[in-house]
Amino acid sequence: MQSDFNTEPKRCLKRTSTNSVDRPTTNSRNATASKNMKIADFFTKSEKTSSDSAKKEASEIQFINKVSWKIIERENLSLRYGLLYSKSTAANLLCRCEKELQYNTGDLAKVKMFGKLIDIPRKQVAHGDAGLSYTFSGNTVPALPWTPLLREIRDHVSKATGYEFNFVLINRYKDGHDYMGEHKDDEKDLCQGYPIASLSLGQSRDFIFKHQDCRGGQKKSKSLGKGDVRTLDPVSILLEHGSLLLMEHPTNSFWYHSLPRRTRALGIRLNMTFRRMNAAYCKPVPGYS
Repeated sequence: MQSDFNTEPKRCLKRTSTNSVDRPTTNSRNATASKNMKIADFFTKSEKTSSDSAKKEASEIQFINKVSWKIIERENLSLRYGLLYSKSTAANLLCRCEKELQYNTGDLAKVKMFGKLIDIPRKQVAHGDAGLSYTFSGNTVPALPWTPLLREIRDHVSKATGYEFNFVLINRYKDGHDYMGEHKDDEKDLCQGYPIASLSLGQSRDFIFKHQDCRGGQKKSKSLGKGDVRTLDPVSILLEHGSLLLMEHPTNSFWYHSLPRRTRALGIRLNMTFRRMNAAYCKPVPGYS
């Protein structure tokens, strides 16, 4: 099964900075002007090119300001799903993220299960406001500073959802063998009652919600009273390239979510979950501030 988009960094289109110094041409006037350019001016312009180009490139990202939301509701589950970026814009963002992002290594790339540290079955890194961190499964992940690209994406997510976020956890799945197990985002360092916005780039993957009363089986009956029986089925959503999923309160109090293995999924998937952290509960990480 072939991926329906291109994720090879070497094929990513490179933008040409408008701040680059013009090359001399065969035109005599241009040649004369080039000779008269002071060496100091050349270096001053060259030094500005890199940072100016990054800022300009980030500001040119086009997003869908008015997302056409699909509302998904069940008992104590409230979701909104829609496309934030076109396929071409999403592909460009994925290429840039592949070139610019660096992921955690060592103990920061592990979680504690049954008293032992094990490798996270995907790559992971966090960015956010100074001093923030996220503690889960015995691991505390510090927030690196916002990059121009991530700050721009964060602002797009905020404008589309109407919520402000100060932290993003980024997970990279190299293919369908990488996964995320069932869990709830209900840690105390998260601002309670605040939604979580999940942006997907790359390979489409199934995202599964299971009610806390129905884990361990496809569905489970629960008696409400005499003669009253209900069933709570899992909710499955295909998270597409460029899509945004908003998980609103009280979803994370009652429903577990997961990204299961899909061995036929061959492409890279990048997921950014934007959150609102409570700085009062964020643990400090040595070497980070």
